[in-house]
Parts: sequence; structure tokens; C-alpha cells
Amino acid sequence: MTHWIIYVKPSGFTLKKGKKRSTSSLSSNKTRLIMGNFAANEGLSIFVILVWLGINAYLFVQFYRAFLVERWFYTRVLLGQALPWARAPAACLNFNCLLILLPVCRNLLSFLRGSIQYCSRTAARQLDRNLTFHKLVAYMIAFHTAVHIIAHLFNFEFFMDAQLNRNSSYLPFVLSEIGTGDNASFLNPIRSNETNPTIVMFTTIAGLTGVVITLALILIITSSMEVIRRSYFEVFWYTHHLFVIFFIGLVFHGYGRIVRGQTLASLQTNKPDNCADRFEDWGKNASGCDVPEFAGNPPGTWQWVLASMILYVFERLVRIYRSHQKVVITKVVMHPSKTLELQMKKKGFRMEVGQYVFIQCPSVSRLEWHPFTLTSAPEEDYFSAHIRIVGDWTQALYEACGGDKTEQQEAWKLPKVAIDGPFGTASEDVFHYEVVMLVGAGIGVTPFASILKSVWYKHIQNNQEVFTKKIYFYWLCPETEAFEWFADLLQSLERQMADKNMADFLSYNIYLTRWKQTEAAHFRVHHEAENDPITGLKQKTLYGKPNWDNEFTNIASKHPGSKVGVFLCGPPQLGKSLEKQCLSHSEADVKFIFNKENF
Repeated sequence: MTHWIIYVKPSGFTLKKGKKRSTSSLSSNKTRLIMGNFAANEGLSIFVILVWLGINAYLFVQFYRAFLVERWFYTRVLLGQALPWARAPAACLNFNCLLILLPVCRNLLSFLRGSIQYCSRTAARQLDRNLTFHKLVAYMIAFHTAVHIIAHLFNFEFFMDAQLNRNSSYLPFVLSEIGTGDNASFLNPIRSNETNPTIVMFTTIAGLTGVVITLALILIITSSMEVIRRSYFEVFWYTHHLFVIFFIGLVFHGYGRIVRGQTLASLQTNKPDNCADRFEDWGKNASGCDVPEFAGNPPGTWQWVLASMILYVFERLVRIYRSHQKVVITKVVMHPSKTLELQMKKKGFRMEVGQYVFIQCPSVSRLEWHPFTLTSAPEEDYFSAHIRIVGDWTQALYEACGGDKTEQQEAWKLPKVAIDGPFGTASEDVFHYEVVMLVGAGIGVTPFASILKSVWYKHIQNNQEVFTKKIYFYWLCPETEAFEWFADLLQSLERQMADKNMADFLSYNIYLTRWKQTEAAHFRVHHEAENDPITGLKQKTLYGKPNWDNEFTNIASKHPGSKVGVFLCGPPQLGKSLEKQCLSHSEADVKFIFNKENF
């Protein structure tokens, strides 16, 4: 079958014969490309998650079955299926508590990232999702904790019922009476029908530590909600350190040995298959069935979490040592947008583009450390951070640096600060791509300040190792004040690149997402001016939000055969949108690789 394709020319049109391409074939090819790109971007992440879920499922099933064996027969007579339902999630809890600390060992992750990226950048990118995995493990801990608690609530109810039903012909009651004298080989931890399970819960090691662990976990998880973490960071910071109490309680939780099973020696003299129905004759010479003896398993949680706890303690010691090295504030810049810029020096400090540090100011708080992206370039003889004043801690730092004073602050009056870091992020990979898209939202533009500065330094130094040939920069801001401090850098880059005939190297698009009517009228009057009235740049500010579909299509058409690195520092909603665009616009000859800042 043939069809006619019309080619339009300025002088008219001509007709050419061609073969019609199947719409379904195009669609299936596009689907295969999207799936292939999804596998390239997310395949390893999905594999890691599946392995993690598989180990959880394996441990649950294995430990569930482990408590269905003969040794635990009499325990199941008292507790039924609540016994394996309590023990299986406990095993999964141990495994996930082993993992929960590893994603926050930042020095370890930075070391691994630097080592792995020489072999596989895809594998190194997984380390940038450390906090995402940390949250997933935390949710899994919460889930298994809930199952464990509910099962044990049933267990305590069954223990109490066995004591209340005082009938010597009732096997659960007979089992509950074992060990009432000097014999410590008891099965039922509730020793009389007058005991309150609540009292047992708060007077036994297992009960008391269980309550402490649960309360600590509830506070940690609830204070980690986005709304609290963003608005009340101090609440999040302090309650998160309850993990110390959580782990101490976790290690000692099993020392009470409340869940008990028949000893191996007792199984030789009392086989449940033969003796369970003849419990009235237990201990008689002719019966062949001795009174069973019981014991709890030795505590094993420490064996799961000891290695990760040692790693974390070592991590903290390294961070404490590094944070006590002297830091000198060489310059303080108060930007009109109430953004504080600190320029600092520290002996032996080395950084890469896009990295971040934790900053502590003892005069403000001796316990609080806050993460900030470095905005300086590795080529500069200092390192800097831009701090937006949005909360109590940043406001106190702003005032300590003299931000609320009209006169210039003398150097000796500046507060002392401690620096922990730097730590690696996804932005370190920016120079591994020939074409790069940088997308920042609001103060999220900070890592790209370091990148743009470094690119410029490399070019003016004629660094032949610069692989990046084109940068597309997008900055989305809700209000005009946010442009002030970063516009100075862009103006400098714009001027210097024009002098070097490199104007095509950097394409930048600045979007104002919210504005007032009075501002809009002023902007319209000055729109025809040579420079933009908001930023002072030759590139005019755009209003609204980018049409990402058009932007990705345009970049794909200009750079066939390229891998385009897409780097975002911004809200999760924007990240989802960009990630979707990366998948849908990746063709056979161009691929978009999505990277997101996550710290």
C-alpha cells in the first residue's frame, strides 16, 4: 500500500510517493525505547529493592517455619499461631535494623561513591538515593514492629487465659503450672492468675524495653514527616537522636527470654507426639514421659546490629575529629534577598562540584548540624555556602554574623563555626556528560553555582579534560527577590563568555513562577530594554513554568547520539515530572539520564 507525502516549498508543493509506516510499529518501538531507558535509569535501583524485599520475605518465612517444629509444640499449645507471627517479624526487624544506619554513614558513602564511579557510574548513582532507602527501611521497621506488637498482645492474652482457666485436665493450665516451685524451667511468664499483664509488661526486661523501643520509634517516624522536618527542623533533629535509646532497648529486649521452648534434652524424655495427650501421667515412672523443661533462646539481636553500630560509631568519631578542625570565616556577604553567604577556609579542605557540608555554630546551638550545598568552585581558594534565612537557627546565625546591624561586623566578632564534610552528591557526575541540563528551584540553585563556576574556570584555564560541551540551565523562582544573589554570578558568566566567544556554551532560562500585578506592569514597560529588568541579564526572564515537553524535544533534536545528564535540585513533584520526561523523550539516538540531589 502506498500513500502520498506532501512536501511544502515556498514556491508551491510537490508530490512524492512513499511507503506508509505502521502506527502500531512506531508505538511499539517507542514503548521498547521507553522501557529500555527505564531499565537503564532505574534497573539497578529496582534490583536492589527486589533483593531487599526478597531477603525480608525469606527471613519471615524461614523464621515462621522455625517455630512450627517439635521444640515449640507446647509453646504453641499456649499461644497458637500468634507465636510464629511474633517471631517472624522479629527476624525481619533485626535485618532492617542492621541496614538502617548504613545509609546515613556519609563518610562511608562518599568513599564508596568515589571508588565505585570509576567502575560504574550507574552503581555510584544508587548511593545518591541513600536517604530514600533509609526511609524505606524505616517504613519496613515500622511495619514489622506493628505486626510483632499485635502478635505479642495476643500472646499475653493467651498466657493470662491459661492461668485463669484453672483446670487440671486443661493442658494449657498444666503447662502454666510448670516451674511454680524452685524449678526455673517455666513456660508461662505470668506466674499466677492474680498477675496483671500490664504489670508484667512494665516490670520485665522484654516488656519495659519493648515499650521504650515503640515510643522512640513512634516519635522518630512522626517527627520525620515532611511538614515537621521543613517547618520545625529542631524537633526532627532532636527526636531523631532517640535512635540511640532505640538501639540500646533493641539489644537488651531479648535478655528476658520470655518466649520459651522445650529444651533439646527434654525432647529426649518427653516427645510431644507421644506425650502431649498423656499430660496427666507426666513424671510417673510407668508413663515414659517426664515433665517437660523449657528455656528461652539466648538474645541474638546484637549479632545482627553490632557491625553497623560499630561502623556508625566510627563514622561519628571521624565527623567529630573533622568538625574540631579550625575554620576561619574570611568574608560575610549579606544579600538583599535575606540570603547569608559565608566564605570560609579550612586547612586541608578539598571539595568537588555540587558537594555539601554540615555547619554547626556553637554560639547558636552546640548540638544542631545543618546541611548546606557548597556554592564555591574547587578552583577557588576558599569554600562558601549560601544560607537562606527561613527558621530559628538560620535567623540566629544571621544575627550572630551581624545581618541585623547596619555597620560592618569586625572579623574578631564573627561567630565560630564547625564544618563536617564535604560529602558527595549526584552533581559530581556532571562533567561525565557531553550535554547537561541543570534544573534548580529557588535556593535549590546552590549546587549549580559551584558547577557553573567550575566549568568557567576549566575553560579559561584551557583544561582539555572538560568533556561537557553544552549546558542548559533552568532556574524556577517564585519571587523576584530570590534572583538577586545568583543573578550576579550569571551576569559575570554572561559577560566573560561573550568576551571569549563562548556564548553558545551556556543556555540559561529563568522563570518567575509568581508575580504581582504592579510588578508585571513595570516589567512590561521595561521589557524592550537591552537587559532584563529583574536579573540584569541579556536573556529575558520568562513567566510561568517551563513546558518541559517542548524543552526536552528541542534538546533531543539538537544533540542526536548524545547522553544528556539531567540534574535537579528541587521539590519531589518537579523531580517526578522531569523523570517522566527523561523516559518519554529518550530515543534510540539520545538518552536522558536523571539525577536528583538528595541529602
